[in-house]
Amino acid sequence: MVHTSWATGEEQTGRSKRLSSKAAASEETRRTLRYVEPLSNARTPHGKRCVSAHQGWAGEKRDFFSILLAKLVTTDSFPQSMVIEQRPTGLPQRLTTRWAILLCLLITVGGLSGCEKLTSAFHRTPLPDMGPRLANSVKLTFDPSFSNLKMQYIDGCNSPHELNVGEEVESIMIEAASQSFTAVTVTGGIAAQFQPDTEIVVTLQRSGLKLWADNVYDRVPADITLETLLTFKDAAGKELGRQTVSMAHNQRLILEPTQRRCDYGNIGEFVHDAGIVLSTQFIRAVRTQLAATGGTAPETVTTSSVRPVPPTATIPTKGTPSALSFKATVLDENSNLVFEGGERIRVRIDLVNGGEQDLQGVTAALTGTASVLAQFPTSSLAVGRLQPGQSRSIEFAATLPQSVQQQQAEIHVAVSDSATRTQPPTQTLALSIQPTGIKADDVDQIPALATGFRQPDTYLISIGIGFYRDRQVPSRKFASLDAKMVSNYFQSLGGLPASNVHLLQDWKAIRSDIDEALLDWLPPHMNKDAVVIVYFAGLASVASTGETFLVPYDGTSTTTSRAYPLKELEATLSRLNAKQTVFLFDGIVSRMGPDSRTKNALPQWYPTGSSTLHVIGISGIGRGLEDDQHRHGLFTYYLLRALRGEADTNRDGDVTLGETVTYLSQKVRWASKAHMNQEQRPFAVPAIHPTDPSAALILTKLASIQGTEAH
Repeated sequence: MVHTSWATGEEQTGRSKRLSSKAAASEETRRTLRYVEPLSNARTPHGKRCVSAHQGWAGEKRDFFSILLAKLVTTDSFPQSMVIEQRPTGLPQRLTTRWAILLCLLITVGGLSGCEKLTSAFHRTPLPDMGPRLANSVKLTFDPSFSNLKMQYIDGCNSPHELNVGEEVESIMIEAASQSFTAVTVTGGIAAQFQPDTEIVVTLQRSGLKLWADNVYDRVPADITLETLLTFKDAAGKELGRQTVSMAHNQRLILEPTQRRCDYGNIGEFVHDAGIVLSTQFIRAVRTQLAATGGTAPETVTTSSVRPVPPTATIPTKGTPSALSFKATVLDENSNLVFEGGERIRVRIDLVNGGEQDLQGVTAALTGTASVLAQFPTSSLAVGRLQPGQSRSIEFAATLPQSVQQQQAEIHVAVSDSATRTQPPTQTLALSIQPTGIKADDVDQIPALATGFRQPDTYLISIGIGFYRDRQVPSRKFASLDAKMVSNYFQSLGGLPASNVHLLQDWKAIRSDIDEALLDWLPPHMNKDAVVIVYFAGLASVASTGETFLVPYDGTSTTTSRAYPLKELEATLSRLNAKQTVFLFDGIVSRMGPDSRTKNALPQWYPTGSSTLHVIGISGIGRGLEDDQHRHGLFTYYLLRALRGEADTNRDGDVTLGETVTYLSQKVRWASKAHMNQEQRPFAVPAIHPTDPSAALILTKLASIQGTEAH
């Protein structure tokens, strides 16, 4: 067992914490170490770090040897005084530099990657500066649900792997705490020699890891999400408050440069960077809580509503455009452009190098209203190198506290290049902040209009039938409302004029009404750029041959005489010669005939010769689930959330058809199993691939506040 004791002030005071037993060297190589310093910040693919250790016995010459520490230790912020105590064994007391080199070679041959190889590993993000140290002593208690968190993924050769996410992130959180407070101890370590004034219990609430298919053969976009509950207690064990801390981290994983190219060489860095994001949010939450309960208040970011002071730079003369230009936008979680308590804010900055030389030192910085800026983990980001003509996007993200005062706030965005002393004009984002009103996930709140985004050549027919003239036909509680909400979303975020939307609900959706919309209303508007979307919430009936029929308000589920054959709908859409046609279905699929138990063929959603992409909310025969809590069909509920921005996985502000299909196939299946103890599987036919032109079809653009230049 390896233990370490340190105080985070000027000198060591005997305060203690425990490092994981996985950080211990093997029994055969244990010896007394006075201090540890890194050879590099790199690691082996197994997460182990190559470090050197100086031996400091009195009167002896210092030699070097290499050990491997399996527990995360970020050397950039290693405590100044650190003692690792281990019992010596019968091994020689000194190893020469020659032995150190030999050891690295043996490690390389053994597949653990040697020290020299480690120096070329991917860069790991350090913890940001989170303000001055507070005069608090804290005790960290990690629930096993967090410490033991493991996440599975499949590599490029379809082999399963497991990541020890909990261990990695826990270590970073401990390190972040050691930078922020006078003394830190961890439950389960050696007994503390002091009584901490605050205990923080960290419990896992939600986690997720997703690797997405991509069209770049050696790059895979990956998302990791973590949500924790922080419970604060005083020295007597009385609960002081609770806060939820969450993060979502996105990164492209790169296949390792080996012959097989199976695993991802930077997946360790991916988990580490996620830990940095969560730890930064963690420290922000702790500082806020300590300030609210009488502890030391966190440092103020800046004075409220202060205009930014531009860094020293050469401002281009009038008429001479800057080589560096950018566009700043801010987006909120529910797209209503009112920022509410508990809501997530995203400040997106799109940069372009319009000059003829590289820009090497580009940075972006935020200033403005202090109460808003204090919620961001950092107010400055390094953009990196921008080649001539190259563009890049970065994003600042923050979550407003649950209790906020109504106010008008400003965020000022400045970008500059230190090497060329270039700085375009600062841009200002004006925000309206108010206390929590409608929940951020309440899809019935119509999003604000996406300013400047119009799709005059896109047309929507939205059909919702909740009850039928024939009362024997199965009803659908929320179908009519679903159709109405889909039409609202496409007008607010999809850029469709009201004249491009045809809404048919309940008794206004008889067979002749559908014919009129398809045969009379659509054709005069068609051109080579036209896009037609048909949404249907209601009942579909399947004949013994597998032929599928949509049931209008005046139809029945047992006969075809008043039903609407899907193949007829397909033929009508094909004759329009539109650029793209899409059919969305949420509802019930039943067998046609008096005896519904008769075994029929499965529904045929893709008739021969069809050019329409179908996104179907349920596979096979059955009833698509309805969410009584949110009062929508489950498929439509997540469709609305997708259109509102949750499907925007590449975070470019556009929700595409490909992103929406992927989002629906994951979310609906997960929600049906997790919350309804059933399984509903949406699917697309034909299957949609990232390289298909239809995948890039923009359905909606997120409502955002555009930055204006400050003069």
